[in-house]
Amino acid sequence: MAQVEFRNVVKTYGAFEAVKDVSFTVGDGEFVALVGPSGCGKTTTLNLIAGLLDITNGEINVGGRRINDLDPKDRDIAMVFQNYALYPNKTVRQNLGFPLKMRKVAKPEITRKVEEAAALLDITHLLERRPRELSGGQQQRVALGRALVRDPQVFLMDEPLSNLDAKLRVQMRAELKRFHQDLNATVIYVTHDQLEAMTMADKMAVMSGGVLQQYDAPERVFSEPANLFVAGFVGSPAMNLLPASVEDRGGTVYAVGQGWELPLSPRNAACAKKASGSEIVLGARHSTLLLHDTETPDAIPAKIYTVEPTGDLTYAHAEVDAKTIVISTDPQRRIRADQQVWIEIDQERLHIFDAATEERIPPD
Repeated sequence: MAQVEFRNVVKTYGAFEAVKDVSFTVGDGEFVALVGPSGCGKTTTLNLIAGLLDITNGEINVGGRRINDLDPKDRDIAMVFQNYALYPNKTVRQNLGFPLKMRKVAKPEITRKVEEAAALLDITHLLERRPRELSGGQQQRVALGRALVRDPQVFLMDEPLSNLDAKLRVQMRAELKRFHQDLNATVIYVTHDQLEAMTMADKMAVMSGGVLQQYDAPERVFSEPANLFVAGFVGSPAMNLLPASVEDRGGTVYAVGQGWELPLSPRNAACAKKASGSEIVLGARHSTLLLHDTETPDAIPAKIYTVEPTGDLTYAHAEVDAKTIVISTDPQRRIRADQQVWIEIDQERLHIFDAATEERIPPD
């Protein structure tokens, strides 16, 4: 396996920049997820590594070797596609061995590698079947096996689970994670599903508009989002974001919205004062909020819009200042639409963002 380095990579189509000056390093044996909404540049980034697209500017290195000008077949990279791209007229054995056959590998070596890959992925009993006789999860394993037999330096995966049903996706997430652990493989994985990235990846690269917004371990991206985009994208439900103005009243700093105000703790007041102007955005996860049925000091008034039971938790959607705030509550609690409530915020876990720059202001 190998380290992958992206250095100031740019991809343009005429005047349009699909990837804008992106730099990051994937460590040897790391599982990195590229996440973001449709059109953010994540698949373009993957295709640049694979050699399916030409780089406009910058440099990509794999295992210390510059690969910008190498043909895809010479990059020692294997790709697993969204649609698996299996040959329907070939058996599983033939599909697995095809990349080696094209490289003119000796037949005994092809047989050995195919059987090793099949054993690792628990598909030995499927070797004589054809793709149409396989379930979605089995086809996914065959696609992985076809990449595995090549013994590449890097595995690239482009939304490989998106065609599976919800239950099978959960199962295959676990299998992909085990696949990575068993092989200590370098994997770059594209997904629009941030839950996949959170559960599988060593690091997440969050992209928007062709720009790398944050690159860090999933737990840090979740707990310390770099900006408003990351805060609003990562997490399910996403982080609640509430615009406010900052007012200093005789030493007590308040966040003030339409019809509400919140005295900030000394820690959060210090953050708010570092904003470039008087406008900030408060960020709070659903689990850091408490609902009260009666007026409570330092709690924000709100009205319940709708209630969403999920079994383990109930999500209450409340309206504050024309914004919808999501709060998780005990499923036994009775909440009704249009109920007047008050929302208490755990200020130890409150985030302050600069409204002008959209960047998170870290505490000292």
